[in-house]
Amino acid sequence: MKNQDLTMPVPKSDYLNVLMERGLLYQCTNLEALDQALTGSRIAAYIGFDCTSNSLHIGSLLQIIMLRWLQKTGNKPIVLIGGGTSKIGDPSFKFNKRKLLSEEEICNNKLNIKNILNKYLSLSAASHNLIMVDNAEWLDKLEYIKFLRDYGSYISVNQMLGFESVKLRLDREYSLSFLEFNYSILQAYDFLELYRRYGCVLQMGGSDQWGNIVHGVKLIRRVNDNKVYGLTSPLISSSSGAKMGKTTKGAVWLNEEKLSVYNFWQYWRNIKDADVIRFLKLFTEIPLDEVSRLAVLGGAEINEAKKILANEVTRMCHGQIAANAAAEISHCTFDVGAISEGLPKVDIDRRKIEAGLSVVNAIVYAGLASSKSAARRLIRAGGARINNATILNESAIIAGKEINNAGFVKISAGKKLHALLQAV
Repeated sequence: MKNQDLTMPVPKSDYLNVLMERGLLYQCTNLEALDQALTGSRIAAYIGFDCTSNSLHIGSLLQIIMLRWLQKTGNKPIVLIGGGTSKIGDPSFKFNKRKLLSEEEICNNKLNIKNILNKYLSLSAASHNLIMVDNAEWLDKLEYIKFLRDYGSYISVNQMLGFESVKLRLDREYSLSFLEFNYSILQAYDFLELYRRYGCVLQMGGSDQWGNIVHGVKLIRRVNDNKVYGLTSPLISSSSGAKMGKTTKGAVWLNEEKLSVYNFWQYWRNIKDADVIRFLKLFTEIPLDEVSRLAVLGGAEINEAKKILANEVTRMCHGQIAANAAAEISHCTFDVGAISEGLPKVDIDRRKIEAGLSVVNAIVYAGLASSKSAARRLIRAGGARINNATILNESAIIAGKEINNAGFVKISAGKKLHALLQAV
Protein backbone atom coordinates (compact mmCIF):
# COMPACT_ATOMS: atom_id res chain seq x y z
CA MET A 1 0.00 0.00 0.00
CA LYS A 2 1.79 3.10 -1.22
CA ASN A 3 1.50 6.74 -0.28
CA GLN A 4 -1.50 8.14 -2.14
CA ASP A 5 -1.27 11.29 -4.24
CA LEU A 6 -2.92 14.05 -2.22
CA THR A 7 -3.71 16.32 -5.19
CA MET A 8 -7.43 15.60 -4.95
CA PRO A 9 -10.14 18.29 -5.12
CA VAL A 10 -11.00 20.22 -1.97
CA PRO A 11 -12.25 17.67 0.58
CA LYS A 12 -15.91 17.76 1.56
CA SER A 13 -15.25 16.93 5.20
CA ASP A 14 -14.33 19.64 7.68
CA TYR A 15 -11.56 17.58 9.23
CA LEU A 16 -9.61 16.81 6.05
CA ASN A 17 -10.11 20.41 4.94
CA VAL A 18 -8.39 21.62 8.11
CA LEU A 19 -5.53 19.14 7.76
CA MET A 20 -4.95 20.00 4.11
CA GLU A 21 -5.19 23.79 4.48
CA ARG A 22 -2.86 23.90 7.46
CA GLY A 23 -0.24 21.48 6.07
CA LEU A 24 -0.96 18.68 8.54
CA LEU A 25 -1.63 15.99 5.92
CA TYR A 26 1.20 13.98 4.36
CA GLN A 27 0.03 10.45 3.50
CA CYS A 28 -3.28 8.61 3.38
CA THR A 29 -4.19 5.08 2.34
CA ASN A 30 -7.40 6.13 0.54
CA LEU A 31 -8.07 9.84 0.83
CA GLU A 32 -11.30 10.03 -1.19
CA ALA A 33 -12.90 7.10 0.65
CA LEU A 34 -11.87 8.57 4.00
CA ASP A 35 -13.34 11.92 2.96
CA GLN A 36 -16.64 10.21 2.18
CA ALA A 37 -16.59 8.42 5.54
CA LEU A 38 -15.95 11.70 7.37
CA THR A 39 -18.67 13.47 5.40
CA GLY A 40 -21.29 10.78 5.93
CA SER A 41 -20.90 10.45 9.70
CA ARG A 42 -18.65 11.05 12.66
CA ILE A 43 -15.79 8.62 12.93
CA ALA A 44 -13.43 7.39 15.65
CA ALA A 45 -9.69 7.78 15.02
CA TYR A 46 -6.66 7.12 17.18
CA ILE A 47 -3.05 8.03 17.73
CA GLY A 48 -0.77 6.10 20.07
CA PHE A 49 1.73 7.57 22.53
CA ASP A 50 4.27 5.27 24.13
CA CYS A 51 5.43 5.84 27.71
CA THR A 52 9.17 5.82 27.05
CA SER A 53 9.69 9.17 28.83
CA ASN A 54 8.00 11.04 31.65
CA SER A 55 7.03 13.78 29.20
CA LEU A 56 6.16 14.27 25.57
CA HIS A 57 8.18 16.82 23.59
CA ILE A 58 7.19 18.97 20.66
CA GLY A 59 8.01 16.14 18.27
CA SER A 60 4.61 14.76 19.38
CA LEU A 61 2.85 18.12 19.23
CA LEU A 62 1.66 17.77 15.64
CA GLN A 63 -0.11 14.51 16.46
CA ILE A 64 -1.75 16.11 19.52
CA ILE A 65 -2.94 19.00 17.33
CA MET A 66 -4.42 16.49 14.85
CA LEU A 67 -6.45 14.87 17.64
CA ARG A 68 -7.54 18.30 18.84
CA TRP A 69 -8.82 19.26 15.38
CA LEU A 70 -10.51 15.85 15.12
CA GLN A 71 -12.45 16.61 18.28
CA LYS A 72 -13.23 20.19 17.22
CA THR A 73 -14.78 18.93 13.97
CA GLY A 74 -17.17 16.66 15.87
CA ASN A 75 -15.34 13.35 15.57
CA LYS A 76 -14.22 10.97 18.32
CA PRO A 77 -10.51 11.00 19.20
CA ILE A 78 -9.04 7.92 20.82
CA VAL A 79 -5.81 8.43 22.73
CA LEU A 80 -3.99 5.12 22.99
CA ILE A 81 -1.45 5.10 25.81
CA GLY A 82 1.17 2.47 25.08
CA GLY A 83 1.53 0.90 28.49
CA GLY A 84 1.97 -2.44 26.73
CA THR A 85 4.09 -1.52 23.71
CA SER A 86 6.37 0.62 25.92
CA LYS A 87 7.66 -2.65 27.34
CA ILE A 88 9.20 -3.38 23.92
CA GLY A 89 9.97 -0.08 22.22
CA ASP A 90 9.43 1.10 18.65
CA PRO A 91 12.54 0.65 16.46
CA SER A 92 11.34 3.22 13.90
CA PHE A 93 14.30 5.16 12.44
CA LYS A 94 16.42 4.47 15.53
CA PHE A 95 19.78 2.79 15.17
CA ASN A 96 19.93 1.41 18.68
CA LYS A 97 17.37 -0.57 20.59
CA ARG A 98 15.54 1.22 23.38
CA LYS A 99 16.41 0.69 27.02
CA LEU A 100 13.77 -1.56 28.56
CA LEU A 101 11.77 0.22 31.26
CA SER A 102 10.47 -1.15 34.54
CA GLU A 103 6.74 -1.39 35.28
CA GLU A 104 7.12 1.44 37.79
CA GLU A 105 8.83 3.72 35.26
CA ILE A 106 6.15 3.03 32.64
CA CYS A 107 3.36 3.71 35.16
CA ASN A 108 4.91 7.04 36.20
CA ASN A 109 5.48 8.06 32.58
CA LYS A 110 1.90 7.13 31.72
CA LEU A 111 0.45 9.47 34.36
CA ASN A 112 2.62 12.39 33.23
CA ILE A 113 1.71 11.88 29.56
CA LYS A 114 -2.00 11.71 30.38
CA ASN A 115 -1.72 15.02 32.25
CA ILE A 116 -0.14 16.66 29.19
CA LEU A 117 -2.75 15.30 26.79
CA ASN A 118 -5.58 16.44 29.06
CA LYS A 119 -4.45 20.04 28.49
CA TYR A 120 -5.17 19.77 24.77
CA LEU A 121 -8.22 17.53 24.57
CA SER A 122 -11.62 18.21 26.12
CA LEU A 123 -12.72 15.86 28.87
CA SER A 124 -15.87 17.84 29.67
CA ALA A 125 -19.15 16.01 30.01
CA ALA A 126 -20.50 18.12 27.15
CA SER A 127 -18.08 16.64 24.62
CA HIS A 128 -18.79 12.92 25.24
CA ASN A 129 -16.31 12.14 22.51
CA LEU A 130 -12.89 11.37 23.93
CA ILE A 131 -11.58 7.93 24.78
CA MET A 132 -8.27 7.41 26.56
CA VAL A 133 -7.23 3.77 26.80
CA ASP A 134 -4.08 1.78 27.61
CA ASN A 135 -3.09 -1.05 25.26
CA ALA A 136 -1.78 -3.00 28.26
CA GLU A 137 -5.46 -3.88 28.82
CA TRP A 138 -5.28 -6.41 25.98
CA LEU A 139 -1.57 -6.88 25.23
CA ASP A 140 -0.77 -8.04 28.77
CA LYS A 141 -3.38 -10.78 28.42
CA LEU A 142 -2.31 -12.16 25.04
CA GLU A 143 -1.64 -15.88 24.89
CA TYR A 144 1.30 -16.33 22.55
CA ILE A 145 0.35 -19.60 20.85
CA LYS A 146 -3.27 -18.53 20.41
CA PHE A 147 -2.15 -15.14 19.04
CA LEU A 148 0.13 -16.82 16.48
CA ARG A 149 -2.61 -19.25 15.48
CA ASP A 150 -5.25 -16.52 15.10
CA TYR A 151 -3.16 -13.84 13.38
CA GLY A 152 0.22 -15.22 12.35
CA SER A 153 -0.98 -16.24 8.87
CA TYR A 154 -2.13 -12.67 8.17
CA ILE A 155 1.26 -11.09 8.92
CA SER A 156 3.76 -10.78 6.06
CA VAL A 157 7.42 -10.83 7.07
CA ASN A 158 8.31 -9.75 3.51
CA GLN A 159 6.22 -6.63 3.98
CA MET A 160 7.77 -5.87 7.36
CA LEU A 161 11.29 -6.17 5.95
CA GLY A 162 10.29 -3.56 3.39
CA PHE A 163 9.37 -0.94 6.01
CA GLU A 164 11.70 2.03 5.73
CA SER A 165 12.34 2.00 9.48
CA VAL A 166 13.48 -1.63 9.37
CA LYS A 167 15.51 -1.24 6.16
CA LEU A 168 17.47 1.65 7.66
CA ARG A 169 18.56 -0.55 10.54
CA LEU A 170 19.41 -3.55 8.37
CA ASP A 171 21.18 -1.56 5.63
CA ARG A 172 23.48 -0.05 8.22
CA GLU A 173 23.98 -3.47 9.82
CA TYR A 174 22.61 -2.30 13.16
CA SER A 175 21.08 -4.92 15.38
CA LEU A 176 17.30 -5.41 15.17
CA SER A 177 16.11 -7.78 17.87
CA PHE A 178 13.15 -10.13 17.61
CA LEU A 179 11.66 -8.17 20.51
CA GLU A 180 11.60 -4.94 18.47
CA PHE A 181 10.49 -6.72 15.32
CA ASN A 182 7.30 -7.65 17.14
CA TYR A 183 6.46 -4.01 17.81
CA SER A 184 4.86 -3.55 14.40
CA ILE A 185 2.75 -6.68 14.91
CA LEU A 186 1.46 -5.42 18.25
CA GLN A 187 0.68 -1.98 16.84
CA ALA A 188 -1.32 -3.58 14.03
CA TYR A 189 -3.15 -5.63 16.63
CA ASP A 190 -3.88 -2.43 18.60
CA PHE A 191 -5.73 -1.05 15.58
CA LEU A 192 -7.73 -4.27 15.26
CA GLU A 193 -8.62 -4.20 18.96
CA LEU A 194 -9.71 -0.54 18.81
CA TYR A 195 -11.76 -1.29 15.70
CA ARG A 196 -13.59 -4.09 17.51
CA ARG A 197 -14.05 -2.25 20.81
CA TYR A 198 -14.83 1.29 19.67
CA GLY A 199 -15.48 1.16 15.94
CA CYS A 200 -12.20 2.97 15.25
CA VAL A 201 -11.64 3.25 11.48
CA LEU A 202 -8.62 5.56 11.26
CA GLN A 203 -5.11 5.41 12.68
CA MET A 204 -2.95 8.54 12.48
CA GLY A 205 0.66 9.33 13.31
CA GLY A 206 3.86 10.87 12.02
CA SER A 207 5.16 9.79 8.65
CA ASP A 208 7.80 7.61 10.35
CA GLN A 209 4.86 5.41 11.45
CA TRP A 210 3.57 4.83 7.90
CA GLY A 211 4.73 1.22 7.68
CA ASN A 212 3.23 0.28 11.04
CA ILE A 213 -0.05 2.03 10.19
CA VAL A 214 -0.38 0.30 6.83
CA HIS A 215 0.31 -3.00 8.57
CA GLY A 216 -2.73 -2.43 10.81
CA VAL A 217 -4.96 -1.40 7.90
CA LYS A 218 -4.11 -4.62 6.07
CA LEU A 219 -4.58 -6.78 9.14
CA ILE A 220 -8.13 -5.51 9.69
CA ARG A 221 -8.94 -5.95 6.02
CA ARG A 222 -7.70 -9.54 6.07
CA VAL A 223 -9.25 -10.54 9.42
CA ASN A 224 -12.57 -8.67 9.28
CA ASP A 225 -12.84 -7.76 5.60
CA ASN A 226 -13.62 -4.16 6.56
CA LYS A 227 -12.34 -0.87 5.20
CA VAL A 228 -10.25 1.24 7.56
CA TYR A 229 -7.74 3.99 6.88
CA GLY A 230 -4.30 5.26 7.71
CA LEU A 231 -3.13 8.86 7.65
CA THR A 232 0.13 10.58 8.57
CA SER A 233 1.41 14.07 9.19
CA PRO A 234 4.77 15.28 7.85
CA LEU A 235 7.89 15.10 9.96
CA ILE A 236 8.69 18.73 10.67
CA SER A 237 12.11 20.29 10.34
CA SER A 238 13.12 23.92 10.36
CA SER A 239 13.93 25.84 7.18
CA SER A 240 17.62 25.12 7.88
CA GLY A 241 16.91 21.39 7.88
CA ALA A 242 17.36 20.98 11.64
CA LYS A 243 15.14 18.44 13.38
CA MET A 244 12.11 20.03 15.00
CA GLY A 245 12.21 20.24 18.77
CA LYS A 246 15.95 19.93 19.31
CA THR A 247 18.06 22.71 20.84
CA THR A 248 21.59 22.99 22.16
CA LYS A 249 20.15 22.22 25.62
CA GLY A 250 18.14 19.17 24.50
CA ALA A 251 14.53 18.41 23.64
CA VAL A 252 11.74 20.98 23.91
CA TRP A 253 9.55 19.24 26.48
CA LEU A 254 5.84 19.83 27.09
CA ASN A 255 6.22 19.27 30.82
CA GLU A 256 7.08 22.38 32.84
CA GLU A 257 9.19 20.31 35.25
CA LYS A 258 11.53 19.37 32.39
CA LEU A 259 11.52 22.73 30.60
CA SER A 260 10.46 26.04 32.09
CA VAL A 261 7.51 27.88 30.54
CA TYR A 262 9.82 30.79 29.79
CA ASN A 263 12.28 28.60 27.85
CA PHE A 264 9.37 26.95 26.04
CA TRP A 265 8.04 30.39 25.05
CA GLN A 266 11.53 31.50 23.99
CA TYR A 267 11.96 28.48 21.72
CA TRP A 268 9.01 29.60 19.59
CA ARG A 269 9.96 33.28 19.79
CA ASN A 270 13.43 32.50 18.44
CA ILE A 271 12.54 30.38 15.40
CA LYS A 272 13.80 31.40 11.97
CA ASP A 273 11.84 34.04 10.06
CA ALA A 274 11.21 31.56 7.24
CA ASP A 275 9.39 29.17 9.60
CA VAL A 276 6.94 31.57 11.29
CA ILE A 277 3.96 31.35 8.94
CA ARG A 278 4.25 27.60 8.45
CA PHE A 279 4.40 27.05 12.21
CA LEU A 280 1.43 29.35 12.83
CA LYS A 281 -0.60 27.10 10.53
CA LEU A 282 0.69 23.86 12.01
CA PHE A 283 0.86 24.52 15.73
CA THR A 284 -1.87 27.10 16.44
CA GLU A 285 -5.57 27.53 15.78
CA ILE A 286 -5.23 31.11 14.57
CA PRO A 287 -7.65 31.59 11.61
CA LEU A 288 -5.93 31.30 8.25
CA ASP A 289 -6.99 34.78 7.14
CA GLU A 290 -5.13 36.19 10.16
CA VAL A 291 -2.12 34.04 9.29
CA SER A 292 -2.25 35.46 5.76
CA ARG A 293 -2.21 38.98 7.19
CA LEU A 294 0.86 38.15 9.27
CA ALA A 295 2.53 36.56 6.23
CA VAL A 296 3.07 39.95 4.59
CA LEU A 297 5.05 41.31 7.55
CA GLY A 298 8.72 41.86 6.96
CA GLY A 299 11.79 43.22 8.69
CA ALA A 300 11.38 43.91 12.39
CA GLU A 301 7.62 43.40 12.10
CA ILE A 302 8.10 39.64 11.72
CA ASN A 303 9.04 39.62 15.41
CA GLU A 304 5.43 40.45 16.25
CA ALA A 305 4.33 37.32 14.38
CA LYS A 306 6.91 35.31 16.34
CA LYS A 307 5.51 36.63 19.62
CA ILE A 308 2.00 35.68 18.53
CA LEU A 309 3.26 32.18 17.71
CA ALA A 310 5.03 31.88 21.07
CA ASN A 311 1.99 33.17 22.97
CA GLU A 312 -0.47 30.84 21.22
CA VAL A 313 1.59 27.65 21.46
CA THR A 314 2.45 28.38 25.11
CA ARG A 315 -1.17 29.17 25.94
CA MET A 316 -2.33 25.82 24.56
CA CYS A 317 0.36 23.92 26.47
CA HIS A 318 0.63 25.83 29.77
CA GLY A 319 -2.38 28.14 29.94
CA GLN A 320 -2.97 31.84 29.33
CA ILE A 321 -1.57 33.07 32.67
CA ALA A 322 1.72 31.22 32.18
CA ALA A 323 1.97 32.44 28.57
CA ASN A 324 1.42 36.05 29.66
CA ALA A 325 4.06 35.70 32.37
CA ALA A 326 6.61 34.30 29.93
CA ALA A 327 5.91 37.14 27.49
CA GLU A 328 6.37 39.70 30.27
CA ILE A 329 9.67 38.14 31.36
CA SER A 330 10.86 38.33 27.76
CA HIS A 331 9.77 41.96 27.50
CA CYS A 332 11.65 42.89 30.67
CA THR A 333 14.76 40.98 29.61
CA PHE A 334 15.03 41.95 25.94
CA ASP A 335 13.06 45.16 25.46
CA VAL A 336 13.81 46.87 28.78
CA GLY A 337 17.09 45.15 29.65
CA ALA A 338 16.04 44.53 33.25
CA ILE A 339 16.96 41.52 35.37
CA SER A 340 13.63 39.75 35.56
CA GLU A 341 13.14 37.35 38.45
CA GLY A 342 11.04 35.19 36.13
CA LEU A 343 14.10 33.93 34.22
CA PRO A 344 15.14 30.29 34.75
CA LYS A 345 16.93 29.97 38.10
CA VAL A 346 19.75 27.74 39.28
CA ASP A 347 20.48 27.61 43.01
CA ILE A 348 24.08 28.04 44.10
CA ASP A 349 25.70 28.31 47.51
CA ARG A 350 26.22 32.02 48.21
CA ARG A 351 29.62 31.22 49.72
CA LYS A 352 30.86 29.93 46.34
CA ILE A 353 30.10 33.29 44.75
CA GLU A 354 31.52 35.32 47.61
CA ALA A 355 34.71 33.25 47.53
CA GLY A 356 35.06 33.97 43.81
CA LEU A 357 33.32 31.97 41.09
CA SER A 358 34.89 31.92 37.65
CA VAL A 359 32.67 33.21 34.84
CA VAL A 360 33.53 30.06 32.87
CA ASN A 361 32.18 27.83 35.64
CA ALA A 362 29.15 30.09 36.14
CA ILE A 363 28.16 29.81 32.48
CA VAL A 364 28.38 26.01 32.58
CA TYR A 365 26.63 25.81 35.95
CA ALA A 366 23.75 27.94 34.63
CA GLY A 367 23.33 25.51 31.74
CA LEU A 368 24.20 28.07 29.06
CA ALA A 369 27.20 26.13 27.74
CA SER A 370 27.81 22.39 27.58
CA SER A 371 31.45 22.57 28.68
CA LYS A 372 34.15 24.90 29.95
CA SER A 373 35.74 25.03 26.52
CA ALA A 374 32.38 26.08 25.03
CA ALA A 375 32.08 28.77 27.72
CA ARG A 376 35.56 30.08 26.88
CA ARG A 377 34.67 30.24 23.18
CA LEU A 378 31.56 32.20 24.11
CA ILE A 379 33.66 34.70 26.10
CA ARG A 380 36.21 35.07 23.29
CA ALA A 381 33.35 35.78 20.86
CA GLY A 382 32.00 38.53 23.10
CA GLY A 383 28.75 36.70 23.86
CA ALA A 384 29.11 36.29 27.64
CA ARG A 385 27.53 38.83 29.99
CA ILE A 386 27.17 39.11 33.75
CA ASN A 387 24.31 41.37 34.88
CA ASN A 388 24.18 42.71 31.29
CA ALA A 389 27.91 43.67 31.31
CA THR A 390 29.99 42.01 28.58
CA ILE A 391 32.84 39.81 29.82
CA LEU A 392 35.93 39.53 27.59
CA ASN A 393 38.41 38.06 30.07
CA GLU A 394 38.33 34.25 30.26
CA SER A 395 39.79 34.46 33.78
CA ALA A 396 37.08 36.81 35.07
CA ILE A 397 35.62 36.11 38.50
CA ILE A 398 32.13 36.70 39.89
CA ALA A 399 32.22 37.93 43.50
CA GLY A 400 29.66 38.85 46.14
CA LYS A 401 29.22 42.36 44.75
CA GLU A 402 27.58 40.88 41.63
CA ILE A 403 24.68 39.51 43.70
CA ASN A 404 21.78 41.97 43.46
CA ASN A 405 19.40 42.87 46.28
CA ALA A 406 17.08 40.01 45.31
CA GLY A 407 19.93 37.49 45.61
CA PHE A 408 20.50 36.89 41.87
CA VAL A 409 23.32 37.06 39.36
CA LYS A 410 22.16 37.23 35.75
CA ILE A 411 24.18 35.13 33.29
CA SER A 412 23.72 35.65 29.54
CA ALA A 413 25.00 33.71 26.54
CA GLY A 414 24.45 35.75 23.40
CA LYS A 415 21.24 37.71 22.98
CA LYS A 416 18.77 34.88 23.52
CA LEU A 417 19.94 32.70 26.41
CA HIS A 418 19.66 33.95 29.97
CA ALA A 419 19.52 32.43 33.44
CA LEU A 420 19.78 33.54 37.05
CA LEU A 421 22.19 32.15 39.59
CA GLN A 422 20.23 32.33 42.83
CA ALA A 423 22.45 32.68 45.88
CA VAL A 424 21.12 30.48 48.69
